[in-house]
Amino acid sequence: MTEHSTIHFDPNNRQLKCRGDLNLANLPSLQTMLAKISWPGSGEITIDGEAVTKMDSAGAWLILELQNSLEKTGLTIHLQHFSAESASLLDIVKKKLGEKTSLPAMTKPNFLATVGINTIAQLREFQTYLAFIGKLTFEALRIALKPAHWRWKSLAGALYSTGYQGLPIIALLSFLIGVVLTYQMGLQLRNYGANIYIVDLLGLSVLREFAPLITAIMVSGRTGSAFTASIGMMKLNQEIDALDTLGVTPAELLLLPRIIGLFIALPLLTMWSDIFGIVGGMVMSNNMLGITWYDFINRFPHVIPLRSFIIGIGKAPVFALIIATIGCFEGIQVKNSADSVGQNTTRSVVLAIFFIIVADAVFSVIFSKMKL
Repeated sequence: MTEHSTIHFDPNNRQLKCRGDLNLANLPSLQTMLAKISWPGSGEITIDGEAVTKMDSAGAWLILELQNSLEKTGLTIHLQHFSAESASLLDIVKKKLGEKTSLPAMTKPNFLATVGINTIAQLREFQTYLAFIGKLTFEALRIALKPAHWRWKSLAGALYSTGYQGLPIIALLSFLIGVVLTYQMGLQLRNYGANIYIVDLLGLSVLREFAPLITAIMVSGRTGSAFTASIGMMKLNQEIDALDTLGVTPAELLLLPRIIGLFIALPLLTMWSDIFGIVGGMVMSNNMLGITWYDFINRFPHVIPLRSFIIGIGKAPVFALIIATIGCFEGIQVKNSADSVGQNTTRSVVLAIFFIIVADAVFSVIFSKMKL
C-alpha cells in the first residue's frame, strides 16, 4: 500500500474520505482501517472519492460492500466526488453484485430429489445407448450389402484377442469352478449315500448356468474393458476423427469387427468352459466320492439332456452382444482427458456384468415358464 492510500472517517462532518489507490494490492490494509472505525447509529454519511487516484474492481467492491453493510444498520450513505471512470466502475460492479444477490440460494437436494436426478441421468444415457445401437444396426446392414467393405483382418484380430488368447484363463477358472461345486455338493450327497448324483447336479449347474455366466463375466472384465480402453485412446488421440476425414466410419473399421468377433468367440469359449468345468468335477468326484471316470462318463449322457447344453450355449451370443456393445459405447463416450478413459473402462465392466446377470435372470424365468 502506498503512503497516501488511506480511508479516514471524520465524525464531525460525518464524512468518509478515501485517498490514494483503492485496488486489490491495498485491499487488506483498507479493510483493516474500516474495521477500526466507530460508526454512528443513525443519520447520513458521505463517502468522498475526490482524492482517489486509482480504483479497480476490488476497490469498487469494497466501497459498495461498505455501503450495503452500513445501510443495513439504518444509515443513509451518499457517494460524492468520484471521477467519471470510478463512478462507471462502481455502476458496473453494483450491477454484477445485484445479479449475484438475485440468484436463488443453493440448497443440497434431498434423498428423493437425488434419486430423481440420477434416474433421469440414467434414462438419458440409456437413450443415447439405444441410439448407438440403432446406428450400429444401420451400419451393419449397409456393410452387409457391400462385401468389399468387410474387414476380415479386423475380424480375425478380434477373434484372436477375444477368443484364442482367453482360452488359458477360461480353462483354469472353469476347472476350479468344477472342483469347488463338486466339493460343496459332494459333502452333502455323501452324508446321504447319494454320491453318484453329483453327476446330475454338476452337469446341470455347469452346462446351464455356471459355464455361460462365469465365462461372460470373465470376458467382460478382460475383453469389454479392452474394447473401451482401446477405442477411448483412439478417440483421445483423434484417430477416430482421422477415420471420418478419410471417409471410413468408426463402426465399419473398429466397432462391428469387435462385436461380431466376440459374438462368434463367446459361444466357443462357453463350450471350452463346459469341458473344463466337467473335467474339474470328474477329478474331484474321483478323489473325494470314489466315482471313477468311467462311471462318471457313462452316467453323464443318460441324466443330462442335450437341451441343457443348448440352453447354456444359447445364452452366450446374447451375453456377447451385451459385453461388446457396452464396451464399444463407453469407448466412444470418452471425453478429452486420460482420466475419462479409466472411468469409462470401469463403467463398461460394471454395466456389462450387471446386465449379464439381469439377462441370465430373465432367461431363468423364461425357461422356467416354458418348463425347459
